[in-house]
Amino acid sequence: MDNLLSIVTFLPIVAALILGVFLRGEDAAAQLNAKRLALAATTATFLISLAILVEFDPGDTGFQLVEESPWLFGLTYKVGVDGISVLFVLLTTFLMPITIASCWGVTHRVKEYMIAMLVLETLMLGVFVALDLVLFYLFFEAGLIPMFLIIGIWGGKDRIYASFKFFLYTFLGSVLMLVAMIAMYVEAGTSDIELLLAHQFDAGPISLLGWQIAGGMQTLLWLAFFASFAVKMPMWPVHTWLPDAHVQAPTAGSVVLAAILLKMGGYGFLRFSLPMFPVASDIMAPLVLWLSVIAIIYASLVAMVQDDMKKLVAYSSVAHMGFVTMGIFAANQQGVDGAIFQMISHGFISGALFLCVGVIYDRMHTRDIDAYGGLVVRMPAYAAIFMLFTMANVGLPGTSGFVGEFLTLIGVFQVNTWVGVLACTGVILSAGYALWLYRRVVFGDLIKESLKSITDMTGREKAIFAPLIIMTLLLGVYPSLVTDMIGPSVEALVSSYDIAVAAHAADTMVAANN
Repeated sequence: MDNLLSIVTFLPIVAALILGVFLRGEDAAAQLNAKRLALAATTATFLISLAILVEFDPGDTGFQLVEESPWLFGLTYKVGVDGISVLFVLLTTFLMPITIASCWGVTHRVKEYMIAMLVLETLMLGVFVALDLVLFYLFFEAGLIPMFLIIGIWGGKDRIYASFKFFLYTFLGSVLMLVAMIAMYVEAGTSDIELLLAHQFDAGPISLLGWQIAGGMQTLLWLAFFASFAVKMPMWPVHTWLPDAHVQAPTAGSVVLAAILLKMGGYGFLRFSLPMFPVASDIMAPLVLWLSVIAIIYASLVAMVQDDMKKLVAYSSVAHMGFVTMGIFAANQQGVDGAIFQMISHGFISGALFLCVGVIYDRMHTRDIDAYGGLVVRMPAYAAIFMLFTMANVGLPGTSGFVGEFLTLIGVFQVNTWVGVLACTGVILSAGYALWLYRRVVFGDLIKESLKSITDMTGREKAIFAPLIIMTLLLGVYPSLVTDMIGPSVEALVSSYDIAVAAHAADTMVAANN
């Protein structure tokens, strides 16, 4: 199919335009029509995106389904996917219909809410398919706007504070990335990502303000990109915007934020940092590994003392993203495979956990852990589903959560044993906070009067969870669905990284001997 990637990317925003122009009124019928149109558009986007999977050849490590045409001001519109990006496209299109279906209880400014979600889907997809620096930056930054509105308009009582904190953190981090992109264009003479991947940026040491900078230009560019991607992940210590954003965001906003938006940071490391600045990545890898293990342990400990369910799951996301950055900068096959697998798996598991919180919040209008207890008596189906995703979050073998963590740990142990040992404590700590949450919410005696009339999950709610359950278990017992798809591209990435690092080391040794 011609222009397949463009069709998948822009179909949601076309639906948003139709919704904005043709749908009128705020009555119940208009609200229902807005939800139906959004659900139909996101479902159609997912079904069409399956054609990408059919057309994609995992053995080809280059970019596929490439579309290229002249654009504004002499710029080029260029999109394509490789083994690293294709699964993030499918993750996005898979999760968005589920997210829209979870919005059925929204009654305030429904049309605008659906438009924001549809626009956000297009912008997220654009990040994963863009093969031009300008196009990537526009999609990357524009995605802040609909999420800012979703938190700021439909969020909780402190939504304004949380939305501005989210916007400022992520925007300021990306300003440095823009400066770096301009510098890359000036040096390489192109904004084409495919050509930039083949360009060798100078890695010779330079002196700046009296400091001798190893890795030279590569290190400066790496730091600029790191400022943006580290905030987006988010990594410790620039993670503080995430718990506030999650707590204040509506359920669907939290699902998108955790399941898809956070993955842009990890994708950025894989698309830019490792392949374009390999020498700088090698120099800075120990710093990232230690920041990652601090994030894993610190976020897990903080999660243990939370009294808000959403905040606990948010800190859990920070800890799990620590495994991702750790695996990426281990820069070996197992580490990078594990990092990508962890991101895909986390998309299903974290999205499901936020939906689990939303199910009981819709009934009781509180996220306070102490407000619950004994739900298994009244909500057995909910208790079973919540248990499954709690176990997956812990990394129980047989679930997708286990595979990603296991692979990243294997990769890290090959690089730094101490980091690997300390990261293993995160697995233990995650069991502590996750099971503690489950015990207090689901088990025990049903003694609170307000809970004695609570109802179990509806058929619609169970249907929302069904695809997430299937994918979590399927990838847990058959992980090669992902690893076979990403393996050749990851192998090519790691190989080119090793060659570049080894060549730089040889050049440095020759220069030192002379």
